[in-house]
Amino acid sequence: MNPSHPAAQRLRIVLVGTQHPGNMGSAARAMKTMGLARLVLVAPEKRPNEESYALAAGADDVLGDAVICQTLAEAVADCRMVLGCTARSRRVQLEELMPREAAARAVAQAGAGAEVALVFGRERTGLTNDELQLCHASVHIPANPDYSSLNLAAAVQVLSYELRLALLDAASGEGNADADAAAAQEDPRELPASHAELEGFFAQLADTLDAIDFHKGRAPESAMRKLRRLYLRAGLDVREVRILRGILADAQRMAMLAGSKR
Repeated sequence: MNPSHPAAQRLRIVLVGTQHPGNMGSAARAMKTMGLARLVLVAPEKRPNEESYALAAGADDVLGDAVICQTLAEAVADCRMVLGCTARSRRVQLEELMPREAAARAVAQAGAGAEVALVFGRERTGLTNDELQLCHASVHIPANPDYSSLNLAAAVQVLSYELRLALLDAASGEGNADADAAAAQEDPRELPASHAELEGFFAQLADTLDAIDFHKGRAPESAMRKLRRLYLRAGLDVREVRILRGILADAQRMAMLAGSKR
């Protein structure tokens, strides 16, 4: 399995706020050993440097081709599955996957034509709650609870290895095919909604709830967090998002008419 495999080309590793340039190179090396080539760096504290390339140990192409973005939303805008790797449970209640299950889902979606991102956070603090809000599910590596400290590049290696196993399994025809994802290959409207499409829906939902005075003076953040989890868990496809946005548009129009009659 090499980076030219169609499913592998749709898998990206995203590093957010990386603090040590050497870790970028080590992550690129971990990826290349497992046949992955797409690295995205979100607001790194320093750009790749000599130390990065030294630790890449021959994966200069992966590191050199890395895309640098300013925000996680920008980095995953076209993705239809975003998995956030986190070391501990947080207030953001996401479905938690083991690495093998996460890799199987990622490869199934990538094999059906969807862009997929596995997101890793900062060395010291990981992903913020706001960043995890942008993910469909979290991935937890079941490390030794008495010594759970895992280097960033080591975590990338674990997930890259699981992705390779899932890719090999899919290529051999022995993997568990995702029937919905396979059907989506035939009809693009049935592909899972992209991150950008979902964020557009969530923004319109928030505006609509304000327009109909749903919160009635209460802080909207809690309700929106719960609604995000609900809709992300539902796995909306492109057509379903369009239908929901049409409903919201009508609700906004009716709220505007009601306001004009007062």
